[in-house]
Amino acid sequence: MKLVLILIHVSICLALILIVLLQKGKGANMGAVFGGSSQTVFGSGGATSFLHKATTYIAILFMFTSLGLSFFFGRGISESIMENLNPAATQSPIAEQDVPNQTGEPADKK
Repeated sequence: MKLVLILIHVSICLALILIVLLQKGKGANMGAVFGGSSQTVFGSGGATSFLHKATTYIAILFMFTSLGLSFFFGRGISESIMENLNPAATQSPIAEQDVPNQTGEPADKK
């Protein structure tokens, strides 16, 4: 099931990339930069193109497959790395060494 969802997700990603690259940008002419464009501020008021509708539907599918993948791969075994740790083994290596006292001699050689 996970493999099928991954394959669907990758194909949707590729389709989304291709559809976005195929679309014509609004105001992409050089004259639009200097105010010579006759388009309105929010683009043309014509009917929505097929590529725009396809982009919307593919983007919605992309979000759903992303959500599905996060549910499938987010359900891991919740273990702690500290769970099997022995408290006696957590002492620092300095405590195991001979620490000199104030006279400079190790504590064992009194």
